[in-house]
Amino acid sequence: MRIATWNVSCIRTRVDRVIAFLERSGTDVLAMQEIKCRPDQFPVAAFEDAGYRVEVHGLNQWNGVAVASRLPVLDATRGFEGQPTWGDPGVVEARALGVTVEDPAAGTAPVTVWSLYVPNGRELNDPHYAYKLDWLEVLRRDAAGWLAAGADARIALVGDWNVAPTDADVWDPAFFEGRTHVSPPERAAFEAFARDGWIEVTRGRVTNYT
Repeated sequence: MRIATWNVSCIRTRVDRVIAFLERSGTDVLAMQEIKCRPDQFPVAAFEDAGYRVEVHGLNQWNGVAVASRLPVLDATRGFEGQPTWGDPGVVEARALGVTVEDPAAGTAPVTVWSLYVPNGRELNDPHYAYKLDWLEVLRRDAAGWLAAGADARIALVGDWNVAPTDADVWDPAFFEGRTHVSPPERAAFEAFARDGWIEVTRGRVTNYT
């Protein structure tokens, strides 16, 4: 099963590029973030014509996540338990979508792919930064429960995490000093997933399709 993730930053303007990527990459499941549309605005027909079923979680022109799969979809979950709210009044933003798919030909257990769009954080003194850290902590607690529920669980947490875990993940560490994405609390929040048993599989496996 080939899984890919892409912050598409408005699916309606990039749908042709996304479909072209799917066709040349042989991707089975694509997680998308920042789709910037409601479900009724998502270009579903283009994906269906390409042989993919789409699950969408979007509320307005901001944020939004989706998963496209050419494998059978068994279930879809929008949001996770206790997901923090943002704004006044508090809104549970469209930032998390879990889709369970199976590969009958492989004869393996189903896989749940979570498309995640972690809050940006904006600035270290911005309320959005506290929201981001809270969001990551609640996700971590829930995700630890998913792992504990079954030793044979097959789950992938993919997407735009808005965290650079190491200095090697940014083009200039000096430029990012005192900014979000690289702060110790953000990096600690990301590293906490590894302590719970999650494995970061992208190191050394990055493929660039241009």
